[in-house]
This record gives sequence, C-alpha cells and structure tokens, in this order.
Amino acid sequence: MKTTHVKRAFKYRFYPTDAQAAELSRTFGCVRKVYNLALAARTQAWTLRQERVNYNATSAMLTAWKKTEGLAYLGEVSSVPLQQALRHLQAAFTSFFGKRAQYPRFKSRKKSRKSAEYTTSAFRFDDGKLTLAKMADPLDIVWSRALPEGATPSTVTVSQDAAGRWYVSLLVEDPGVKPLPVTDTAVGIDAGLDHLLTLSTGEKITNPRHERRDRARLAKTQRELSRKAKGDGANRAKARRKVARIHARIADRRHDTLHKITTRLVRENQTIVIEDLTVRNLLKNGTLSRAISDAAWGEFRSMLEYKAQWYGREVIAVDRWFPSSKLCSACGTLQDKMPLNVRTWTCDCGIIHDRDVNAANNLLAAGLAVSACGAGVRPQRESSRTGQSAMKQEPLRHEP
Repeated sequence: MKTTHVKRAFKYRFYPTDAQAAELSRTFGCVRKVYNLALAARTQAWTLRQERVNYNATSAMLTAWKKTEGLAYLGEVSSVPLQQALRHLQAAFTSFFGKRAQYPRFKSRKKSRKSAEYTTSAFRFDDGKLTLAKMADPLDIVWSRALPEGATPSTVTVSQDAAGRWYVSLLVEDPGVKPLPVTDTAVGIDAGLDHLLTLSTGEKITNPRHERRDRARLAKTQRELSRKAKGDGANRAKARRKVARIHARIADRRHDTLHKITTRLVRENQTIVIEDLTVRNLLKNGTLSRAISDAAWGEFRSMLEYKAQWYGREVIAVDRWFPSSKLCSACGTLQDKMPLNVRTWTCDCGIIHDRDVNAANNLLAAGLAVSACGAGVRPQRESSRTGQSAMKQEPLRHEP
C-alpha cells in the first residue's frame, strides 16, 4: 500500500541576476494580464448570456490571444505560469459558487502579489540547483534549511514582495510530518490584546505588539512617502520600498512568534479549543482595529488548524456567541454584563475569577462537550489550495 505524505511548501530567499529579474518581472506582468483577461471574459459571458466559461474555454482563449498583435508578447514567457493563472481563477470561481468566497477581483499592477507558479514541465531541479523555463542559469537560492531527503518539488512558486525581496517556494512531500503520539491533554485558549493568548492552565502568553515597536519609524517613512510627488517615479518608488521594508520586518517577527506558539500548542495537546472569532467584523472597531490586526488572530487559527491536521490533533472552534467571559466556570452562573475593563470579578458563589483564565476554562469545557455531543461549532474552514476541510468533520454552528 502506497504511503501518502503531507505536501509542504519550503520557502527560500534568492537573489536573481539582472536578466533573471527582468524575465520574472515580465512573467509576473503576463500572469496578471492573462488572469484579468480571463476574468473579464468570464464576467462578460455571464452578464450578457448567463453562460459559465470554464478553464478549458479560457485556455483556448489564451492560445488565441497569443496570436493577436497586441498580445503577442504573452508568447515570450513560459506558458506554464499563464496556464496556472487560469487554474487559479477557476479555483476562485469554484469557491465563489460554493459560497466560500467573494466574487474574484481583478489583479492590480501596484497592489496585487507578484508571483508565478511553475509545474514540473517548466523547471529543472538537479543536485540542489533550480533552473526555471526560459532561463539559462539556476537561481541563486539561500538554502536556509534543508529539504526532506530525496524530495523533488511538484510545483515551484516564485514571488517578489513589496519590499523588493525575491522568494521561491518549493512544494514537496515531507515524510517527516507524521501524527504525534495520542495524549489525553486538552487546552482552552482565550485570545486577547493585553495578553495575546490565555490558556485554561492559567498560563498567559505576552502580546509582543510587533507593530508598536516600529510605529515611530513607520510613521516617519510614511510621512516621507506622502511628501513625494506622485509623478516623481524613482524617488517615490524608493520611499515606498522603505515603508514596505518596515511592514515586512513587522510581518516576519509576527509570523515567527505565531509559528513557535502554534507548534508548541499542537505538540503538547491532543485537543485545542478556541473561540470562533469573526476578525473581519472586529476590525470595524476603530479604537481597537490596529491592535487586533497586529495580534493576527486569524493567522493564529489558520496555523493551528493545518498543524493539527499534520500531527493528528483536533481543533474545536466554539460558537462566537458562547458567553465565555460572563459565565462562572465553577458554578455556571451567568452574569448580566461584563464590560471589557473588568479584568477580575467575583461570582455569587464566592469564586474570584481572572476574566481571561475563566473564559479559557469555559471554552475548554464547551469544546469538550461539543466534541462529545456535536453542537455549537462552526464548520472547519477550507484550505485555499485544496478546497478541502482541514479536519475530517466538525458540527455546524447554530445561528443566533
């Protein structure tokens, strides 16, 4: 019986030559153009004729576009990233029709992520050297960590971030990712701002507030950018990169912190119970939106879920309307009100509660009850890559 390993992306920074950078920049532009052309064609077909255009039809359109005088330049780059762009658009429409995402949007030259995906027919990987189609020399990759022994990439994604840094991501099967030994430990987690996370064990994880550390420097560079005239191309671009580099540094620190925390939680606990927070709605709070965005609760949940899937753990998301903060974890008494400024409170039964620890304990109890009887949980969010649930099954949440 063939063993199926987890597919995992390994991301590395690389330094392209001028010729490679120019080729990749052309490819990024062509990928964006093809995506937008196909999206416009599909939208027009539906608007005018109520006709659904699929991937095969847009692939035929791509062949025709390359033969026109205005779009002949599409044939100068590798065709594989262009076909992959059409597949990504098909996946976006599938998610839209499945009511899992909004209608696909056009890619912006200034704001959209610059990336191109190559499949096995468009790259060569030999002895740790990666050479892409249309390129004579391999990429100068900084191998910051080793790939799994004997691993061969199935897809390669090249990207450039707003700070101008180049990255290559290799998707490989990782035989080292296996379910961990089953334990009987479970933990409830309450997300917050004073403390990033509070565990039902009583442990509180400090909120690093990564954005606050660079706020003064970020504000200075943003003021410098605002003073550059919009027509001043080179100087404005330079100022924009300075701002982007600070944002990138903040994001890097945040990712590092979340990876360490989620890996530890998954390794130590068989069952992890969290609250089903709607971060998008919470960000509408003008007073707290900056702090909530910096805490990255959505990213924390995403990391926790895919790592739990990798290692055979269970993540339970308790209904967002569950009154975890107002409920006494000792006697079950429900308080009428619990303002955010109340950090400790005394129940009628005489127990003095730390607000966050009490909430974490209530989430744990509710999560374990949900696991047993199957009620009050939101369906597991789907993977953007596979469209499949990250967990085998999770009961539906009851709407209020």
